[in-house]
Amino acid sequence: MNKKIIIIYLIIFYAFTLNAKKNEIHLGIEFTAHAAAPYIALYKKWFKKEGINIIKYDNYITGTALASALTRGDINVAYICLIPAISAYKNGGVKLKIVCGTHKYGYGLIVNSKKIKNIYDLQKKKIKIACGREGSPTDILLHKLIEKYNLKIATKKILRMSSPKILLLMRSGQIDGGFCCEQFVSMGVKVGFKELISAKDLWKNMQGSVLIVREELIKNNPTIVKKLVNITRKAILYLSQHQFNSYKIVAHSLSVSSQSIFPLKLINSLNQLVITPDSLHRALYKEMICTPDLKLSMIQDEINYMYKLGYIKNSFNARLITDLRFLK
Repeated sequence: MNKKIIIIYLIIFYAFTLNAKKNEIHLGIEFTAHAAAPYIALYKKWFKKEGINIIKYDNYITGTALASALTRGDINVAYICLIPAISAYKNGGVKLKIVCGTHKYGYGLIVNSKKIKNIYDLQKKKIKIACGREGSPTDILLHKLIEKYNLKIATKKILRMSSPKILLLMRSGQIDGGFCCEQFVSMGVKVGFKELISAKDLWKNMQGSVLIVREELIKNNPTIVKKLVNITRKAILYLSQHQFNSYKIVAHSLSVSSQSIFPLKLINSLNQLVITPDSLHRALYKEMICTPDLKLSMIQDEINYMYKLGYIKNSFNARLITDLRFLK
C-alpha cells in the first residue's frame, strides 16, 4: 500500500480516536429518585444516541459519597444534590460548574407515629432520630427544623447514617425517626411510617439536585456539555408527560443498581424494602418538583446557610460555581 495512503489512514484513525476520547465521560449518580432524569436517559440510551461515550458509570449511596469521589478525581460528570456539590467545590477544591438543575425538594422526616405525634415530641429524651452525616442535605434540613420550631435538640446526639439504613432501623424499632431523601421517605410512608415534615415545609424553593461537570470538560468540549443539558431536559420532559412509564423505569433502575452498590448482608436486609412504582410515583410527583431550571438566588441561599453552620470556611458568589449558558 502506498505510504501516503497509510499516513492518511493513520491521521484519520488518530483524529477519530481523539474525537471519541473527547466524548468520553465518567458518570456519577446518586442512588435515589433524585436521579430520575439520568436513569431515564440511560434506559432510553439517549447518551449513546448523542455520541456520548460513558466509559464508566457509578452509583453512590449518598451525595456525600459522590462528593468524595469527585474530590478524588474519579468523575467528570455527576447528578448530585446541590449541598454536597457546594462542599466538593469549596472544601474539596473540585473545579466544577453547575450547568443544569434536576429537581427541587426531595427530602423529609419520617417517624413512628406511635412515639412521635408532633414536632415537639422530637425533644423527648428517649426519642432516637437519625439523619445523614454533618453537612449533608438532611443534616442541613435538621438544622432548619430546629431553628424554625426552636427545638432543644443536641445535634451531637443525632445518629448519623444513610437513608436506607434509617429505614431499616426504623423497621426493626431501633430508632424512632429520621430525615431521609426520596425515594426512602415515600417507601417509609408505604410501610406505615408518617412523614412529619418535608423539605417543602422547611425551605421554600429549595434546590435539590443539579447536573455538574468539571471545568475542563467545558473548556475542552462545550458541545458535549450542551448535549448533557439537552438530554437532562428531555428526560425531565419525559417524566412529566409519561408518568406511568417513568416511575416504572426509575423503580427498575434503582432495583438493579441496589444489587451492585450494597454489601451482600445489607442487600438481604433491603429485600424487606421493595422499591415499588407507587412509592416512586409519590416521590417524583408529590414530593419533588422535577425541573431543569435554576435560580442563582437559591444556590446563594444554600451557600450562605452552609457557611452559617460552619460547613464551609467562607461564603462565595454563586456565579463562581455555575455556568448557565447551556440552559439558554
